Amino acid sequence: QVQLVETGGGLVEAGGSLRLSCAASGRTFSSYTMGWFRQAPGKEREFVAAITRYGSNTYYGESVKGRFTISRDNAQNTVALQMNSLKPEDTAVYYCAARWFVFTTTPSEYNYWGQGTQVTVSS
Repeated sequence: QVQLVETGGGLVEAGGSLRLSCAASGRTFSSYTMGWFRQAPGKEREFVAAITRYGSNTYYGESVKGRFTISRDNAQNTVALQMNSLKPEDTAVYYCAARWFVFTTTPSEYNYWGQGTQVTVSS
């Protein structure tokens, strides 16, 4: 069982930056692929970024490539999402998720989810 808690959301102007953090419980954090997803009102949950178990590879959704960076610290059981050059269309609830071992970008294949944190980008 893994519990995930996201922090760092808020209101920012377009062009600004935010850093989201996700803290995970448990002693097997390095066994999990970690991902960030987002969901805007009336839209499906969208893949944002994912990182492999030891951080050797990262993957990004097309809409955030070059602006967002995912990272993890297995010693601290945390995963972060640095978001730069934010746009109003980045407004959504952002979720941290964990998937046992296997890498995937498909939301339904993740085993554990955080409660989400709201990010609002004003124009």
